[in-house]
Amino acid sequence: ITSRVPASTLGRIAAYRRRQLTDDLAHLAEFRELDSQPLTIAVSGASGLVGTQLVALLRTAGHTVIPLVRSTSSEGRHWDPASPAPDLLNGVDAVIHLAGAPIFGRFTDSHKAAIRDSRVGPTRRLAEVAASCGVKVFVSASAVGFYGASRPEPVGEDAPRGEGFLADVVADWEHDCTAAAESGVRVVNIRTGLVLGGGAPLLSLLGASSRVGGGRLGSGKQHFPWIGVDDLADIYHRAVVDSSLVGPVNAVAPEDITEGEFAATLAEAQKVRVPLRVPVPAVGPAVLLGKDGAAELALADQHARPVVLSNLGHRFRFTTARDLLAHELG
Repeated sequence: ITSRVPASTLGRIAAYRRRQLTDDLAHLAEFRELDSQPLTIAVSGASGLVGTQLVALLRTAGHTVIPLVRSTSSEGRHWDPASPAPDLLNGVDAVIHLAGAPIFGRFTDSHKAAIRDSRVGPTRRLAEVAASCGVKVFVSASAVGFYGASRPEPVGEDAPRGEGFLADVVADWEHDCTAAAESGVRVVNIRTGLVLGGGAPLLSLLGASSRVGGGRLGSGKQHFPWIGVDDLADIYHRAVVDSSLVGPVNAVAPEDITEGEFAATLAEAQKVRVPLRVPVPAVGPAVLLGKDGAAELALADQHARPVVLSNLGHRFRFTTARDLLAHELG
């Protein structure tokens, strides 16, 4: 390779791509028997952080991916969340529903309405179309927010829902899939933890805080249920091809780590050299997110564990935050 990029930088790029390709092929080889037939898969939210990685993985596996798009100028099938066309999913074997307004933000009335209205309602209508079009699998995004903001005890998929705004939204979001399940469609709800990847909003924000000497958030004792973006793509792929997955699935890494421990690992990964790491008091997230937003996002204690995946012997690409950050941060 001839390049003006410094050799050290080029080496990191090559190492990243080598591991990325190797892990992609290892995952696909593991599911070769379950994933032996090419499928037509419709994906909403295909251009987002998770959707971009997932679409690439599905196409590498030999599947035809049809993005569901709201703009008529974009490539894919036009999808109106308020009134999807009855034939929207004709010829589709599986649906992966990722679309939804970003949850991160100040919890104003308008922001909370956007979070809810982009999930509860559109999911039900899409599930109804899936039921009428002969779709075999409906995989919908969900969140560990189902368990509420204060769940310090380990919780698996069979744990009851918690309390709070996000718990209410997630419960209704998952219930919206009922129309598909009642028609015989296999439904999987991917209860996602905190998604980490290069360029991911959460990792960018925490990384910026760490570089200027910011330490743990609040007490730092709250559990930090993270998942790497590529591991999340693997889980979605498995949900489509593995018929043993039905209902809720916690998409979190097997590592049991607190926010304070993660903050220390992130500082080490970024090679931050500051004489003193300053904890970020609880008032800090409250200024950015509002009191309710801080409690349900930055300071939430959600000890979600990947019980379903662990019982299946699922192989994670990254089992520790240290390994993930070394890859994603180069």
